[in-house]
Amino acid sequence: MDSGTISGIITAVFVLVFIGIVWWAFSKGNKQRFEEDAKLPFKDDDDTPAQQGDKK
Repeated sequence: MDSGTISGIITAVFVLVFIGIVWWAFSKGNKQRFEEDAKLPFKDDDDTPAQQGDKK
C-alpha cells in the first residue's frame, strides 16, 4: 500500500464518522434532549438568594 491508498482509506473513514455524527445529532430520539439542553443558559435560578454585591 502506498501513501495515496492509506490517505484515501483514512478520508473514507472520517467521512463515515462525520455522517454518523450528523445522523446522531439530527435523529428524532435526541431532539427533546437537545432542546432542553439549549434552554439551560436561559433558566433563571430563583431558588438561590442573591449574594452581596450581585446586581439584580
